[in-house]
Amino acid sequence: MKNTNRNWLKLTIYLVLSAGFVSAMAMTISGNKKSLNKINAATADITDKGNEEKTEAEKTREAESKAAFLEAYRVFMHPRCMNCHPSGDVPLVGDDSHLHEQGVKRGPNGKGLYALKCANCHQEKTIPGEHMPPGNDRWKLPSAKQKMVFQGKTPSQLAMHFKDNKFTGFKNFKEDLVHHVEFDPLVLNSWTYWTPPPLSHAEFVAKIKEWIEKGAAIP
Repeated sequence: MKNTNRNWLKLTIYLVLSAGFVSAMAMTISGNKKSLNKINAATADITDKGNEEKTEAEKTREAESKAAFLEAYRVFMHPRCMNCHPSGDVPLVGDDSHLHEQGVKRGPNGKGLYALKCANCHQEKTIPGEHMPPGNDRWKLPSAKQKMVFQGKTPSQLAMHFKDNKFTGFKNFKEDLVHHVEFDPLVLNSWTYWTPPPLSHAEFVAKIKEWIEKGAAIP
């Protein structure tokens, strides 16, 4: 009988201790969860603030990139540039961008069709005199394969086109576009005759570089 009582006593003590242990563990786990939730909330708050600051910086950078392209767009759409990037196969002429009177057409390589070659009139240098054809030894339109049309394009359309190597033929649009606008003889020639573009060549190149360096955002 005594052994039975002792066993019951041991069992009772064991159950009480177990219940206390479980209760303590539950309180510890609950406390840990609360602490963990506080830590997670604080971390999330810090992360959100960091993301918010980063987002604002990114927004500013994106806005500056778009603004830079819109400035450069004024040059792209100016007759000195746009006349050689028409929507059709006939070059445009003059500050009013009228069709080339002599019936010249693009041709497969952009240098004219049949006997009507660009080089027939456009010599290596501009011929002196009023209304004489401007000169350059590379005078031509873009080829028939890659016409690179500027005429009628919105800023968004043109920006997206520049990032498409099917439009430009560039292998790396960032490096090749900058090199093209900075050093191509025909681009440089645009500032040497008739009404010049609204930005200087240096300003134009700087805007293209800024557009690209700040993400080449689409306006």
